[in-house]
Amino acid sequence: MENLPNRRNSDVLRELLALDGAVILDIGCGPGALVRLMERSGARAIGLENNPAQLDKARAADPVGGESYVAGVGQQLPFASGAFDGAVFFNSLHHIPRDHMDAAISEAARVVGAGGSIAVFEPVAEGPFQELAAPVDDETVVRDLALAAIRRADGGELAMRRELRYVYAHRYTDYEAYREEMVRIDASRQGLFDGQDDAFREAFHRLGRAGDKGYAFDQPMRVNLLIKA
Repeated sequence: MENLPNRRNSDVLRELLALDGAVILDIGCGPGALVRLMERSGARAIGLENNPAQLDKARAADPVGGESYVAGVGQQLPFASGAFDGAVFFNSLHHIPRDHMDAAISEAARVVGAGGSIAVFEPVAEGPFQELAAPVDDETVVRDLALAAIRRADGGELAMRRELRYVYAHRYTDYEAYREEMVRIDASRQGLFDGQDDAFREAFHRLGRAGDKGYAFDQPMRVNLLIKA
């Protein structure tokens, strides 16, 4: 694995986007952690999510401000043109069907106003967390397709401003927390975990760095910042 700096996703996000007073859309917000972080940083944040289990978990969390969550898909955003100052795809572009990745970026550009930013965070298919998760769902191909879509977006109304690489740590209190998250993201994985639980549990403890608060798994990241003309 390439020697990269260790950083927190929250610090990178704050470095790339001016959050205070901004209206930001998190496309594919999952359980809403990033939405709440942006709200605490002074933004008015809205999360979009198409997975009912993830959306339920986001809405069940204690609110930190005026954040809200909306059901929808990235390739057809239910928002007016120019409604946001910025948008974020955090580990979500590669989950959009491959034939709709370009449309999702175009939709993000549509709902962001002139001069607005689109930050696309994508995991790189290497490192301990990749090794842990690949037997459940090897995302190497779709991550490559997401990167290709990002590269194609550079030109016309969007310009690539920055690209950063770093490593952050996925953290879980225990194996059960990891398993719950993986199944919540995709319920079809339940049978896979039921059938291979011992092997997945062994890999979790072998690959993770144990600490006082659980286990950490390094994940290399690439983030691209696109600016709308």
